[in-house]
Amino acid sequence: MGDAAMSLAKYAFMNGEIIPWDDAKVHVFAPIAKYATGVFEGIRGYWNAEHEEMYLFELKEHMQRLHYSQSVMRFDEIVDGDTLIDKTIELVRANAFRETVHIRAMVFVAGEGELGARGPVGTAITVVPRPLPKAGVDGCSAQGSSWVRVSDHAMPLRVKCNANYNNGRLAMIQARADGYDAAIMLTNQGKVSEGPSMCFFMVRDGVLVTPSVTSDILESITRKTILDISREYLDLDPVEREVDRSELYGAEEAFFCGTGWEITPITSIDKLPVGDGKVGPLVHRLQEIYFKLTEGKIPDHPEWRTPVYPQSQAIAPQ
Repeated sequence: MGDAAMSLAKYAFMNGEIIPWDDAKVHVFAPIAKYATGVFEGIRGYWNAEHEEMYLFELKEHMQRLHYSQSVMRFDEIVDGDTLIDKTIELVRANAFRETVHIRAMVFVAGEGELGARGPVGTAITVVPRPLPKAGVDGCSAQGSSWVRVSDHAMPLRVKCNANYNNGRLAMIQARADGYDAAIMLTNQGKVSEGPSMCFFMVRDGVLVTPSVTSDILESITRKTILDISREYLDLDPVEREVDRSELYGAEEAFFCGTGWEITPITSIDKLPVGDGKVGPLVHRLQEIYFKLTEGKIPDHPEWRTPVYPQSQAIAPQ
């Protein structure tokens, strides 16, 4: 995310109120800065110009997971998800966005505590524009990373904890340094896990396959949505199982998915083409259905979309 995009955000939410963007700060000595003692959710808002409406995709599900994350991290105070839902909507309205955005809701340990600190608990929500990246259309290259995915018995991987992402950060930096766009990480047992901040799918012998939830992955909301879409709209029977590294080279199609990555095709792995090296028909069809659902261009599954501007009117903070 570049500074130009961030500068378009006028306001952030922090500790109970909407404030100017530049005022959203924590102290360098706080546990969130020293130990990454925070949990977060990434949420997409999709602008539908025809409806003059912004739809926040699966907002309730994200806030439910944020509640779970806080519990596992044993924070002194559990911030209510419904409150954060209301504040997220209020913040998007305050910024008056009329384009697709990425929202980050975070709960963290503030104050001046040491490693065992469980409070005081702070909250922050930010929202910035984020259009579909080029890789979402043309695909990306992926590297089988030498950095092993941290295991669930070392870190709580079902929790979106800030500290977990240092593992993927190293894999992404290595991949970029080696000339790839992204990385595919393996478990301690040598099975395919996920990307640095996204889940992995492939097509083998016409079957849609994704690593099981016991492959040290995040139980991704987007991943579940893809599984639901493939069954309901494409009449597929996707398989969740362990995946060997050598299987990657026999994939007919492959893609990453996640709130930030949406559905991003993978066109090569370790410099070997996936299929014919182009975006495959199944990935293309999944993208088409996914974006029609997220943007409200088809009326199915309204429970997945939370409208922001029910009266097509942005609200600025007083």
